[in-house]
Amino acid sequence: MLRQLKQWTPILAAGLTATFLSQSTMSAQSAEATDYSKVDNWLCHPENNADACDRDLTTTVIAADGSTSIEKFTENASPEIDCFYVYPTTSMDETGNSDLIPGEKAEIITAYLQVSRLRAQCRIFAPMYRQITVPGLRGMMSGKPIPMDRSLTYKDVLGAWQHYLENENNGRGFIIIGHSQGAGLLNRLIAAEIDGKPIQKQLVSAVLAGQSITVPEGKKVGGAFKHIPVCESQDQIGCVVAIQSYRNRIPPPANGMFGRGGNGREALCVNPAAPAGGKTELHAYLSTFGEITESFAPYKPWTSTGTEITTPFVSLPGKLFGECVKRGDFSYLELTIENEDGDVRTSDITGDLISGIDNKLNPAWGLHLIDMSLVMGDLMEMVDQQIESYKK
Repeated sequence: MLRQLKQWTPILAAGLTATFLSQSTMSAQSAEATDYSKVDNWLCHPENNADACDRDLTTTVIAADGSTSIEKFTENASPEIDCFYVYPTTSMDETGNSDLIPGEKAEIITAYLQVSRLRAQCRIFAPMYRQITVPGLRGMMSGKPIPMDRSLTYKDVLGAWQHYLENENNGRGFIIIGHSQGAGLLNRLIAAEIDGKPIQKQLVSAVLAGQSITVPEGKKVGGAFKHIPVCESQDQIGCVVAIQSYRNRIPPPANGMFGRGGNGREALCVNPAAPAGGKTELHAYLSTFGEITESFAPYKPWTSTGTEITTPFVSLPGKLFGECVKRGDFSYLELTIENEDGDVRTSDITGDLISGIDNKLNPAWGLHLIDMSLVMGDLMEMVDQQIESYKK
């Protein structure tokens, strides 16, 4: 997908694994708290002139016949709500826990892909945090662990959240957004700091992607959160959107990483394009920058007619469709790619993880790497409607 992804994508989604890491030599209690009054400790912040979220979002819209049009992005100059975003496993720092300096090929590019487009709806607050790094996870999985402390990750996210509430929120509505390791940390934060608390009334919605957020089978609330239900319409507020995606032709295997339920529970799945269920078109924003690396299936040309694309994103109307399905113990967003006669656009999209060992697709990961990209346009539409409901 990106030249920048060459090193970090193999374990981008392994925040799930980080949940199970044991404590090591570093003590969170003795570690100095991160000072979130310093704007440099925020990856995205309204007052940060080097904001990772303030980048070019111009999109080429490609029709089935290969014709193109350019879609410009318009930022909301006076948004009425805020978005609090926590990014996934992305740091390539060689230590078990990352530092607080954003990397262009890691934290910055991730926020750009996953949340920057929501500047059309909200002020974005995205703290840097001392996450479990890619090398840290690699060491753990290879049996050669390096010192790390997973409690530092939550300590930072909690500290950033508390600073935001005390200094920036001023009673505004907010959306909580996270992916993978970030979603896992926000799952904990919501349960401890928002669910059932007075501040819950300011929750516009929570978007937790790339994590299994569970409820009792057949229920819309309970499990991870006791008082916050699943979103069932685009204009519902105070609810949860959960996304984990797989292709229709490659469903999650027995060792699937995401969307797993079982033991009387099921993972939430909410398609922002159709929260009530059913198969519908997805408004995806797919990135175009750079060449494919060994971590991804090979890129394909966007059209068979050699259409030149110069923008950082493309959109393929009428091409991608999604539906939340339940297969065995898994609940997930199932992606279908429609290839109608006369459609000159690519017959496939990139997003699968390729093993660096045998160069084969790893079906356990599904389309985790592009969870947010697949539904970004639909998420924006949903947020628009939620904001209107919240204002009322």
